[in-house]
Amino acid sequence: MKKILLALNLIFAVSLTVKAQNISDHAIGVRIGGGNGTGGEISYQKHLNNNNRLEVDLGLASEVNDFKVTGLYQWLWSIEEQFNWYAGVGGGIASASKLGIYGAGVVGFEYNFNAPIVASLDYRPELGFSGALGGLTSNIGIAVRYQF
Repeated sequence: MKKILLALNLIFAVSLTVKAQNISDHAIGVRIGGGNGTGGEISYQKHLNNNNRLEVDLGLASEVNDFKVTGLYQWLWSIEEQFNWYAGVGGGIASASKLGIYGAGVVGFEYNFNAPIVASLDYRPELGFSGALGGLTSNIGIAVRYQF
C-alpha cells in the first residue's frame, strides 16, 4: 500500500512540473462521440488562464426535442511542442424523453497543427443522476476545432 501511495505522489509531483501549453483564446468545432451520447456535438472552448480552459458542448439527437449540453473545466499539459494532454471535470443537462442531469469527467490528447486547427481524442465518463440518465456511461469522442 505504501508503494502505491508513493507512486501516486510521484506521478502527481511530476505532473505539476510539466510545461504549460499555449491555449488559444477561443476554439469552435465539432466533436463526434459514441456511447450513450447524442453522437455529434457543436464544441466551444474558452481560454481561462495559462493552462486552463472551459469547454461547452451542445449535442442534438435525431429527435428534435432531444439535446445534451455539457460543460467541462479542463487542465492542459504539453507533451511535446504541438502535442498535449488534458483532464477535466464538469457536468450537464440532457433531454431524452425526460430532463436529467449528470456529472462528467474527461481525459484526452490533442494535436495543434501549424494551421489554426486542433484535433483531439478523448474519453468522457458520465454519471447520470436523474431523468432518463441513470448510472455510468462512457463516451469516446474525436473533435476538430478552429482556433481564433
